[in-house]
Amino acid sequence: MVLDDASAEFHEFFERHYAELARLAHLLTGEADAADDLAADALVALWQRWDRLRQADHPLAYARGVVANLARGRIRSTVRERRRITLFWSRSPEKVEGPDAAAVLDVRAALARLPFRKRACVVLRHALDLSEKETAAALGISVGTVKSQTSKGMAELEKLLGAHAAGDLVPGRRRNR
Repeated sequence: MVLDDASAEFHEFFERHYAELARLAHLLTGEADAADDLAADALVALWQRWDRLRQADHPLAYARGVVANLARGRIRSTVRERRRITLFWSRSPEKVEGPDAAAVLDVRAALARLPFRKRACVVLRHALDLSEKETAAALGISVGTVKSQTSKGMAELEKLLGAHAAGDLVPGRRRNR
């Protein structure tokens, strides 16, 4: 099979970035099984636009944005489905008490408790080690928003995990108090 230049470039892009995109999807959704599907769906969307994207300055930033949007859609869909199931099976709404201490100690559970934008900023900045500018490009937001959402997200993680545990997530991070 002979590949044209565009196909060869896309194949190289796929090979180089698929694992990272799947890891991003896993960290954003907390679902290992869904991560591969989301990364594959994002790459299908990129392939459909590859003639334009291959000329872009940062096709990887676009790919990260597609994964983030697909993850957001999956999370929303999952939340809606859980609400439907809860409404179906519960006769009266049950009050949920305080957080489960064991779940709070788990970093993934703590990340899942963050609002999507804060979670995405924290994951892209600290798990994938992207710069503020790269994170802003991937999410389609300003660098200032990345800074504030990352800071607020880390503060919430510190509350959930404890300052010492959250500090361990990011080498060199120390709170001034």
